[in-house]
This record gives sequence, C-alpha cells and structure tokens, in this order.
Amino acid sequence: MADAPPATTPANIWQSGRLGKLARSLPRQVSMDAPAPDNMPGSTAALAAQLFAQKTEAELLYLAQNAARYPPAVGAAAVAELRRRELLPEAARPAPPPPPEESETWAQLFGQLVRGLFLPSRRFLATPLLLDLNLFIFGLMVLSGVSASDPSGFQLVQWGSNVSALTLHGEPWRLLTCLFVHAGLSHLLLNMFSLWLLGLLAEDRVGPLRLLLVYLASGVGGGLASLWWHRLDGINSVGASGAIFGLYGLLLVLLVGKKLVLDKSDRRAMLGLVLYLVLSNLISGINGNTDNAAHLGGLATGLLVAGPLALIGLKKPALG
Repeated sequence: MADAPPATTPANIWQSGRLGKLARSLPRQVSMDAPAPDNMPGSTAALAAQLFAQKTEAELLYLAQNAARYPPAVGAAAVAELRRRELLPEAARPAPPPPPEESETWAQLFGQLVRGLFLPSRRFLATPLLLDLNLFIFGLMVLSGVSASDPSGFQLVQWGSNVSALTLHGEPWRLLTCLFVHAGLSHLLLNMFSLWLLGLLAEDRVGPLRLLLVYLASGVGGGLASLWWHRLDGINSVGASGAIFGLYGLLLVLLVGKKLVLDKSDRRAMLGLVLYLVLSNLISGINGNTDNAAHLGGLATGLLVAGPLALIGLKKPALG
C-alpha cells in the first residue's frame, strides 16, 4: 500500500517551505473583509487577540488556510493577526463609478460641426482652409458689386476665370485662380458641400499636404482638359468642380488600393457610392451650362496621376 501523505500541520508547513506560498494564496481563499475582533480590554475577543498574538506565523497561516474547519471567530482572529503583522495585503477598494456623461444639445452639436467645417485642426487642416478661401473670395466678389446669384461673364473674367483667349496667351495663372471663383451662391454651396464630404473622407488618411496637392493638380488638369475640349469655340469656365472630381479619383484610388480601414462589405458600399456620385454629376452636366470636360479632366488627373503619386510613402492603415 502507498504511504498516506503527511498531515498538514503548522510544523511541516514551516519546514516544507510552503509558508510564502500559503501567504500568497490567502487573499483568494480567505475573505479579506473579515471583521476584526473587538479589542475592548477584558472581552473574549481581546483575550483571543492576545492568544493569537503569541502564535507563530506558520500557525496563523494554517488556521487561516483551514478556517472552514474551525468556528468563524478563529479564522477571523487569525486573519486579523496576520494583517497586524502586515503579512496580508489590504483589500483593494473598488474604483469610484465614472461621472455620468452630459448629453449634448443640438446647439452644441451644431457648434462642433461649424468649428470642424471652418476652423483648421491637427486632424483636418487643408479642407477647412480650402473652404474658408473659397467663401472668402466669394464674399469679396459680392462686396465688390458682383451679383451673388448671376454674375456676368465679364465679372468672372475680372476675378480670374479660365478663358481660352487669355489662359493660353500669357495668363496661365488662371488655371489656379478659376478654382476659387464661382458663378453664384448655389454653385458655390454645391461645390463646398462636396469638398467638405470628400475632404473628411480623404484628408484623415492621406494628410493635408497630399490632399492639397491632389486638389490643385486635379483642378489644373481639369482646366487644361476644358481648354483642349473647347479649343475651337473657346470657354469661360469657373469653379472647383475639376479639383473636386480629382478628390473623387483620389478616394477611388484609396478604396481600390485598400488604403482605408474598411471591411469588405463597407468598401464595396463606399465604392458604389463614389461611383454613383461621379456618374450622377456627369449625367446632370450633359444638359445645362456645365463644363463636363473639366470634370473628366479632374477625375482622370486624380485617378491616374495625382492620386497614385500621393500614395507614395503612405503607411498602411492601422487596424483598431
């Protein structure tokens, strides 16, 4: 027959080196909130405390380890003495509950939206600056006497529109200035809403400098395409549409190249939305006073040239 294991006693606990192990296991096996005995002189609890103060650490650990075999007062007295000797850690106090979050009002949400639209920040710099510049120039135009709803062609030329007879004959700077001139308030608001939406989607991923370069390069590309398409009859064109279509191209490059942190279904949905917006804008420009040549030129520049170049050196998206 196999020999029975030796009985657990204070002596062999000490001799076997299990004292430290038992001390570490106590917080998991003994209630750390056990009430300390009453220390009034002459009381039974006080006499018990004096008695337990004379016991060795091995005896106290044994009693605390096997508290279920004894009356509750014995285990509590052993734990209290171990605490007095600083052999047991203090029970961790529960963390205070977090303060309740205050619900935001509509005014606060609107204020945050306005600040995000027009005030540059570390996260969004180029988009608010472009929005502010377009609005500022339009405000100057109106203050100078230009109609806010239907400016004349001559007035647009004075403010820097893309004119075949001038841009190709000594004034190439009009390829840039025309991006910030708009033919009325509705034209401005439509372009600024598109710029805001695309800027929020793209700038956080590529950064302000890349976004600005793609915007300006696509605008110039759209202006050149417009001049080429209307080389026979001439053109007087204004607006940021070519640059905005370049941002559509940049966003398509980001989606196809998996540079945005999206799962497969979300990427497909975003890709479908961008294609829908591009096609709907192009189709709506077939009938009406819309320069689709500038749109296609900006889209091609952003999709095939500026967009891919802007992704050089771009780090892979960090997964959350």
